[in-house]
Amino acid sequence: MNLILFTPDEAARPLPVADPRAVHLLTVLRRREGDTFDAGLIDGPRGKGTLVARDHVALTLSFAWGEPPPPLDPITLLVGLPRPQTARKILQEATALGVAAIHFVATEKGEPSYAQSTLWSSGEWRRHALAGAEQAFCTRLPAVSWGRPLAELVAALPPATHQRIALDNYEASVALGQCPLRDDTAVALALGPERGWSAQELAVLRAGDFTLAHLGTRVLRSETAAVAAVALLKAKLGRM
Repeated sequence: MNLILFTPDEAARPLPVADPRAVHLLTVLRRREGDTFDAGLIDGPRGKGTLVARDHVALTLSFAWGEPPPPLDPITLLVGLPRPQTARKILQEATALGVAAIHFVATEKGEPSYAQSTLWSSGEWRRHALAGAEQAFCTRLPAVSWGRPLAELVAALPPATHQRIALDNYEASVALGQCPLRDDTAVALALGPERGWSAQELAVLRAGDFTLAHLGTRVLRSETAAVAAVALLKAKLGRM
């Protein structure tokens, strides 16, 4: 953890010694009473925490907060719902890269049971987003949803999302790196499921003004494609 994140309620009470953040403070950072560490309030300011006292039950912490970090990058991901282990990687890496939203969409070729995973039903997904934010030294988390149809999310995109790109290995005729972008452009990037978009989904994307683009001749894993595509977009937007 490069930054230890708390909710306002957690920051106002002692931190149990069994909490992974307490374990990290004591065993990895090796903080002792009076030592400071980098902390943040989720979606709020960053600052310094101080280990005031400890006993066998909990750590007593105090905080001095500074300014909140800048807004997230104006990139919305629409990802064909992958297997849970892939979704975990995308949640963490896309959050670390600073995207504003990640929507895991239901698709025709996707496995319906993926939406029933405990990753979603238990709220585990949030832990992976938090890990990505802590890695990136940022307090901000993207908006996350799962299981909604592609057509619903395409229709719900803000009108200001002028640049819309869908990755496709089969019908795309232009490389993602060749898509023109302005520095102030809000981008929606759609990545298909592991078995690709269906003909009907491609029609939905085209009707929603999405340009089909590719990442070259190599076929990448979903999590690799997500990282490569977002990094390329951020570079083109002047945010790297």
